[in-house]
Amino acid sequence: VVHFQLISQPLGRNEVFGLLFRLTIFGAVTYFTIKWMVDAIDPTRKQKMEAQKQAEKLMKQIGVQNVKLSEYEMSIAAHLVDPLTMQITWSDIAGLDEVITELKDTVILPIQMRHLFKGSRLLQPPKGVLLYGPPGCGKTLIAKATAKDAGFRFINLQPSTLTDKWYGESQKLASAVFSLAVKLQPSIIFIDEIGKCLFYHYLSQMLYST
Repeated sequence: VVHFQLISQPLGRNEVFGLLFRLTIFGAVTYFTIKWMVDAIDPTRKQKMEAQKQAEKLMKQIGVQNVKLSEYEMSIAAHLVDPLTMQITWSDIAGLDEVITELKDTVILPIQMRHLFKGSRLLQPPKGVLLYGPPGCGKTLIAKATAKDAGFRFINLQPSTLTDKWYGESQKLASAVFSLAVKLQPSIIFIDEIGKCLFYHYLSQMLYST
């Protein structure tokens, strides 16, 4: 028990430094203890660590250096595909000649021949392409062949990658997709069955509103 008389007495210089030192040590111990407890109870901690290792390996493989990524960008970067490792070519896709020709003319050619198209806004490559059709019709093959032909980094995502049970996490993951693509540009983002993402988003909004 500290008496009021002792508290009211002025502290000396050494006592002040000692008090500050103890407070600093106490604050540091408290911070790391809370951080350890949060990491220990996080059910996705192991998954995040594995995703980070995979992302670092892929970043090194595609030659990306000195790029600082956030935790969410690291999670998305684990789904990077190096275009040089993709074996798919246009000749592997059958029955979609019209689609392939249109993609070559409107997407790949303006990218490969920028000096011919930079004077016209109408002839710039589109920001996005929607491929629709039943499962197995070649949407994924077309996306990979486009990235291969253009030499772009390919971010291959599933709806489950962009959904999280914690409120607000899905929005952060979606934002990280595009911020990562900007840092790794030129790149192509391919989201398979994007309709499911919209459905999950609508369902989550309904659940949180009720």
